[in-house]
Amino acid sequence: MNAELAGTREKLINDFKTVVADTEELLKATASAAGEQANVARSRVRESLADAKVRLAAAEDAAVERARDAVKATEAFVHDHPWKAISLAACAGLIVGLLIARR
Repeated sequence: MNAELAGTREKLINDFKTVVADTEELLKATASAAGEQANVARSRVRESLADAKVRLAAAEDAAVERARDAVKATEAFVHDHPWKAISLAACAGLIVGLLIARR
């Protein structure tokens, strides 16, 4: 379940980056459009884009921090319970080996 959530989160971040890049391209393409309404719209889009970039950076920082915490917890578990970790790794290797051998 966590792998699915992480994959979904990663896809969302990538999609959001694409939207930001597309919006920047749109702003560049419409830079020559004249009129007060166009200027106001571009201004609002720029503000929203800046806000979105800040939120995206914060989300990425939070994801990196959670990943670091997971690594620290794993290292602590392996350090505190080395034989359990070896047993789990051996079991995982056995299962992967059996699955590969079936093909």
